[in-house]
Amino acid sequence: MNNENYLDLNVADGSNMAAYVAKPENLSTDTPAIIVLQEAFGVNHHIRNVADRFAREGYLVIAPELFHRTAPKGFEGSYTDFPAVMPHMQALTIEGLTADLQAAYQWIMQQPVNQQAVFSIGYCLGGRVSFLANAVLPVKAAVSYYGGGLEKLTEQATQLHGKHLFIWGGLDQHIKPENIATIIKAVEDAGKDYVNTTFSYADHGFNCDERASYNEAASKEAWTLTLAFLKNS
Repeated sequence: MNNENYLDLNVADGSNMAAYVAKPENLSTDTPAIIVLQEAFGVNHHIRNVADRFAREGYLVIAPELFHRTAPKGFEGSYTDFPAVMPHMQALTIEGLTADLQAAYQWIMQQPVNQQAVFSIGYCLGGRVSFLANAVLPVKAAVSYYGGGLEKLTEQATQLHGKHLFIWGGLDQHIKPENIATIIKAVEDAGKDYVNTTFSYADHGFNCDERASYNEAASKEAWTLTLAFLKNS
């Protein structure tokens, strides 16, 4: 762990949360910022790489360790041992995640960035958390890649601040079509703007080049779509 890229944030509930930070070359009051939200496997090499990629695109990035209440600092789970990360996932609460997101956002507000151009993006578990971020933070827009459990957040749909991009894998056996339909209907009923995209040939986790389900074509296409969505929001 390169400590120069990490910081510790005090969360409102009294806990302490580590976060990975990636900065663009030229940080200014025109710089947009983005909160990158982890998969179930922690702020691992892949998530740090995603943060670095956004930084190269000109964003100030913070990736908070959402398991900080139950896992050691720097925790990284194994892609082949999902049961090992389940206890950390199950310990997450809406209240705790809201406090974590607010701590990350408050840090961004203290930086020399464009405070009107803050975004969130999350993958898998983080896809669900990114939707919550859109509801509890004044973000300009947010993105959810294959967010499992989003159907449990329908009550938050009316609170969305910015438009939301949903990205799914058509071969994903972890997320049921009816669950996708539930969250999309909630957003529609709330009168919120959204984009809903399915890559029919991609599986769950297709964006992660360190997982067996990685799909290079879908990952590249989703990346291009994501950058355009954020830029035009």
